[in-house]
Amino acid sequence: MKNLNYLVMFLLLSINTSAQNGYTPTDENLKNREWFQDAKFGLFVHWGVYSVMAGGGDQGIAEWIMNQKQIPIEQYEKLPSFFYPTKFDPAEWVSMVKKAGMQYITITSKHHDGFAMYNSKVSNYNIVAQTPYGKDVLKQLKAECDKQGIKLFFYYSQLDWHHPDYFPRGRTGKDYTGRPQSGDWNQYIDYMNAQLTELLTNYGEIGGIWFDGMWDKPDADWRLEETYNLIHDLQPGAMIGSNHHIAPFPGEDFQMFERDLPGENTMGFNKTETISELPLEMCETMNGSWGFNLIDNNYKTSKQLIQTMVKAAGHGANFLLNTGPMPNGKIQPENVDTLMVMGNWLKQYGEALYGTRKGPIRPSEWGATTKKGNTIYVHILELAEEMLEIPALEQKIKSITFFDDGSKVKYKKSEEGVVLQIPSDKKNKIDTILKIEI
Repeated sequence: MKNLNYLVMFLLLSINTSAQNGYTPTDENLKNREWFQDAKFGLFVHWGVYSVMAGGGDQGIAEWIMNQKQIPIEQYEKLPSFFYPTKFDPAEWVSMVKKAGMQYITITSKHHDGFAMYNSKVSNYNIVAQTPYGKDVLKQLKAECDKQGIKLFFYYSQLDWHHPDYFPRGRTGKDYTGRPQSGDWNQYIDYMNAQLTELLTNYGEIGGIWFDGMWDKPDADWRLEETYNLIHDLQPGAMIGSNHHIAPFPGEDFQMFERDLPGENTMGFNKTETISELPLEMCETMNGSWGFNLIDNNYKTSKQLIQTMVKAAGHGANFLLNTGPMPNGKIQPENVDTLMVMGNWLKQYGEALYGTRKGPIRPSEWGATTKKGNTIYVHILELAEEMLEIPALEQKIKSITFFDDGSKVKYKKSEEGVVLQIPSDKKNKIDTILKIEI
């Protein structure tokens, strides 16, 4: 790796990062948190040189292929020369996002393989210096996001299988890489902070930084306070989140959950039962892979994804849905089709999600509730019977109507709460929405 005096650059570009005992978000940050909670739906993009190998013949590998196939750095460094996304059209991407009803994009600026998908001056291991394409895709995407009114967040991996100073090694990226069994950990953190400085100073105002990889070395001195102060000093409104799978640290602005609803752990990632008062976000794949994978055809249905999005909203969480673009820069047509179905659904029913907060009734097997002002939206996702009993509400009910046609819902009080009549001919195949005015 040929680094360009990254420590000097970091010292020149960084501003006050002195330690703080506590974190007080700025008014701009708090305003962005409210926007974030209103937004509800975003696109996650996992794109890198690993897409050239398209999963290596295994489902679910994709962006993990360097580690899973134990490809030495010397060999993996050949991949960039094959990465030539001539079909990448940022206007097409962002237009798709808007049609899907999404409000923001979170894209990988550097994944675990250490390759920067932008024009990094800190390291020449990047898309401009190492690929025949030679262009900064993040710069292009940010310009188009600004043009079309979409916020852009940058995913950044704290884990790095390429950098020699990522030492001692963590749980992944160990003996096969060919790196010397030595390194300066603090020098690696300086490198990381220098790259973050680039992302926060060369691309205008961004939505925030989406961290991943700290779980590789959970007990290491990540110098989080320094890094978080750096980010908030450079962009006071930027939001910080980290996919470390534990309770949020001071300085973080939202809490995320990987492939599970808040409080659930069916995937084995989410190690904490803590659900903070911060804005929440759940990320999910459309098939079983984050990056592009030729043979992973295990696509979730649009109904399944819409219902997951609704349940996430019922927990007060955003839904960050992933796509892995192909190496030519195009979005998989299967993903586009799914997003268009979801976008059409949101055109009709978005009122019951956008701008809402979690409702008074916790999500369960039958569905979820969301709330906006004096309106509670009851989302009935699975109901075999024609009756649904919900817990009693604190406020007096003025009226209950079906969202689809505005007709009145028959209901009566019970010992446990309120019994709603849901005739079969009133049921929606995806989400039967009721509006309760209180």
